[in-house]
Amino acid sequence: MRIGPFETSNAVFAAPMAGVTDRPFRTLAKQLGAGYAVSEMVTSRPDLFQSLKTSRRANHDGESGPIAVQIAGTEPQMMADAARYNIERGAQIIDINMGCPAKKVCNKWAGSALMQDEALAIAIVQAVVDAAQPYGAPVTLKMRTGWRADQRNVVSLARQAESAGVQMITVHGRTREQGYKGQAEYDTIAQVKAAVGIPVVANGDIDSPHKAQHVLQATGADAVMIGRAAQGRPWIFREIDHFLRHGTLLAPPLVAEVKRLLLHHLQDHYSLYGAHIGVRSARKHIAWYTHGLVDATAFRQAMNRIEDCDAQLAAVADYFDRVAEHGDRLVPIATGILETTE
Repeated sequence: MRIGPFETSNAVFAAPMAGVTDRPFRTLAKQLGAGYAVSEMVTSRPDLFQSLKTSRRANHDGESGPIAVQIAGTEPQMMADAARYNIERGAQIIDINMGCPAKKVCNKWAGSALMQDEALAIAIVQAVVDAAQPYGAPVTLKMRTGWRADQRNVVSLARQAESAGVQMITVHGRTREQGYKGQAEYDTIAQVKAAVGIPVVANGDIDSPHKAQHVLQATGADAVMIGRAAQGRPWIFREIDHFLRHGTLLAPPLVAEVKRLLLHHLQDHYSLYGAHIGVRSARKHIAWYTHGLVDATAFRQAMNRIEDCDAQLAAVADYFDRVAEHGDRLVPIATGILETTE
């Protein structure tokens, strides 16, 4: 599918997730089959553009294109300035965040809170589109179905966003009130797809190749976006892409491959965050990769006491060597190796 002048390699995308989809994660996701990946959201506040946190989130060094940056904010002019700032520093696509349900974001009327004020939401969309247009950078929009059950206004906003010039819409099939609870409502995503002529991407609860196929069929969407299911399982992108293309399931990855992927991920992670922060922030990724595997709880407890990058790498390598003793392939998490109590 196309996003403005850019053509994605497939219809399986990596969702923007704060604290997760940094450059090392996006690079790995693309290597493992994601046809498109969006950065974790960056602030539109100019006083924070030079902060270490924002500069790391906006780091795209060596990342394959198209480079998509998600921006968040509440003021049209500030969001327009943020779009220009990021485009001038390498962003090729600007994504507007109207889907984040986090309280610290919504309490400032950003993220999904913007859906409560359609006039403001569309004013922001128009300002960003106008700012990006001279650069030839398409603007996309990620939303929820609404603020709460009795305020599902995503169809109305989608139509207005298309009229304002947005070139792709992603819908997480939940209201902000739901957070990540309950089940995603694919019928609402289908309504959005029927209401607009631009590409629509379905997001929410897509955690397997069969589920991806079901969601595409149920919604008529042009692509699926994977979020939480890719945490610790970045090969899910190639699994889904292969199934959609060929109708067959790939074998689980080799333990040796997962070991290699994680060690490379960690090294790239340290290069972005530095040793002091990197060894600590990497722990969540290690926990996700090892979830459901043999003796994982004991391993994670030991891992959380390690304060040195080399020691962390050595511990991960040793752990996966022990996992390999139980079989050469990593059993899918849903039917994974049960933890032992030894």
